[in-house]
Amino acid sequence: MKQVIAMHGWSSDGTVWAPWQRSFQRHGWHWINGERGYGGRSPVAPAWSESPDDATPQRRAVIAHSLGSHLLDAAVLAQATDAVLLASFGRFVPEGRQGRALRAGLEGMRRAIGSPEEAAMLQTFLQRAAAPTDVTALPPSPGMQGLTAAGRERLRADLDHLTTTAGLPPGLPRTARVLIVEAASDAIVVPEASKCLLSELNNLLEEAPEHWCLPNMGHALLMPDLLIHVREWLDQDIGPPG
Repeated sequence: MKQVIAMHGWSSDGTVWAPWQRSFQRHGWHWINGERGYGGRSPVAPAWSESPDDATPQRRAVIAHSLGSHLLDAAVLAQATDAVLLASFGRFVPEGRQGRALRAGLEGMRRAIGSPEEAAMLQTFLQRAAAPTDVTALPPSPGMQGLTAAGRERLRADLDHLTTTAGLPPGLPRTARVLIVEAASDAIVVPEASKCLLSELNNLLEEAPEHWCLPNMGHALLMPDLLIHVREWLDQDIGPPG
């Protein structure tokens, strides 16, 4: 049985995975979306489905964007055979001067949630996530369509979580096969955070992670055929996009 648990990042929701879900399901994968519930969708803490045949080898792949891997329960990650980390990180805020500036920016974002500056803050975040592609290429998200009161509380809590990440998400097993997909033009995750993620994974894993750094791609990884390359990597162990 082949399963995927997918987790979106900060300010997004599970609908972002719709093209991925269709493609994976056509190729025999059972797809499960996690959902934080920032907008009109109810929160979902995803869990693996039980196989009807215990003798069948299990493939349990986590696909997470940005903060997504840190939003999953450690017990979910602990059972993963594969993990695909898209524009992700271990420690988001680096130490030193750059880290202080980034932390101040995150505090400003937190203050904007629920204030008259909220819409402008979210629009700026989405523009930076899409860059160098235009923001209109992003799929709809709660930040565009409207947040609920409970969603705002979760958005604040997850921004605090983002600020305090200090290493790999808890539960990731040493035996997992891991693919890092880095955006070379990421305006959200600083280079030090990407380097730290690779170093931490090299120290943890029994097998070194696969690492793709995609040129001219921003944080949102708006590359239409990326999902095909990721699916083929999971199924056939092929190389990165050409």
